[in-house]
Amino acid sequence: MTDSTHNLTKHWQALDAAHHIHPFSQTSSLAAEGVRIITKADGVYLWDSEGVRLIDGMAGLWCVQVGYGNGALAEAGYEALKRLPYYNHFFKTSNPYTIELATKLASILPEGHARVLFANSGSEANDTALKLIRYYWNLQRKPEKKIHLSREYSYHGVTFAAASLSGLTPMHPQFDLPLPGFAKVPAPYWFGAAQAGYGDIGADEFGLLIAKKLEERILELGPANVASFSAEPVQGAGGVIFPPDTYWPEVQRICKKYDVLLHLDEVITGFGRTGEWFGAHTYKIAPDIMTMAKGLSSGYQPISAISLGPRMGDAIATADEELVHGYTYSGHPVASAVALRNLEVLEKQNLIDRVKTVIGPYMQRRLRETFADHPLVGEVRGIGLLAAIELVPEKPERRFFPGDTGVGTHCRNYCFQNGLVMRAIRDTMVLSPPFIITEKEVEEILVKAKAAIDQTARDFGKM
Repeated sequence: MTDSTHNLTKHWQALDAAHHIHPFSQTSSLAAEGVRIITKADGVYLWDSEGVRLIDGMAGLWCVQVGYGNGALAEAGYEALKRLPYYNHFFKTSNPYTIELATKLASILPEGHARVLFANSGSEANDTALKLIRYYWNLQRKPEKKIHLSREYSYHGVTFAAASLSGLTPMHPQFDLPLPGFAKVPAPYWFGAAQAGYGDIGADEFGLLIAKKLEERILELGPANVASFSAEPVQGAGGVIFPPDTYWPEVQRICKKYDVLLHLDEVITGFGRTGEWFGAHTYKIAPDIMTMAKGLSSGYQPISAISLGPRMGDAIATADEELVHGYTYSGHPVASAVALRNLEVLEKQNLIDRVKTVIGPYMQRRLRETFADHPLVGEVRGIGLLAAIELVPEKPERRFFPGDTGVGTHCRNYCFQNGLVMRAIRDTMVLSPPFIITEKEVEEILVKAKAAIDQTARDFGKM
């Protein structure tokens, strides 16, 4: 690092502090500390403005499936920018890129999901889904069905509606949320069952019990008033919570019994993260409406989508009135071109099958071997290239650290110091690397993660 490089970093940090408010950050303290400036990325690595290299164990924000620096995606975007940098889908128009993308999605989505709308982020997609759910019930002449159910620890985005749908309650007070018409049910968080007062219960029994809580809530609110149940196949930003095997079959039975639409949020799990195209395939879920983003373009362009199952799709597509909804950038031609090429890369390079049969099982096995006897690790859980390492003070009791201890954040800071991007959700350390990661790079992550967790254990008297 040269003096000129360091001076440039300080210059950018000063400009950022003066003009840029960051998401999910305490602005004044971040400005005083100075942000890290990421200037380059390639494969599974990032470089900051000081020349420090980090291995990205989170694929950006769960999204860079094909890794950084993919030339095919860059070329697709460049060609689209030259040919059709922008046009909208209003005024009875379309473009080839978006048409081809919608068609390709229909071929890989769950059965019957033949119709697609586009947006620009997961938050917008989930906001749109809620509007379409309400519209569907209005078309069915059941306007009283207006309550949207979702789960504790769920994350669906940050718009007024999507944040209200989310079960991460710290998101609510600043904005006087949730809005009316939103209600919560417990999450299928088996590791936290004892702490939540469910006692020493097996995973399968717990899955049925938590599904029963959904049924009880529907009956409490009145089935005639409940429009939908929204859920992620695996709860991502809520702590990478994997449902017991008994959970999803029972949830689907309950939704069908009480005529509640099932909205599946695949923003994180979609496009191969669990080893299948979608979490719906992994867990054999048949949603009425599905939302997706992130891996749709591997994060190379902002784009999201909402797909409609037969029930909703037929009703909305045949409604004898204008659908009063859409965005300036819905199905943007450049974003669509990049997303389409991204899906081609995932297929041609067999990356999703690699997640399922090769690199995913390798990472899951090595994580468990590395942390099986660690005094600070209560559980390692995961599927595909999605994993969580639960940090606890007492392993057998599955007891959590007190809420203000900050063990996860403490460990995350050591990860960054060690050159590893690894996320902390409460006291759960999370991994979600790019699909192109090699076994050698997995081992690099494990060495850096173990060093951070070891140091954290020493700091908190556990080693």
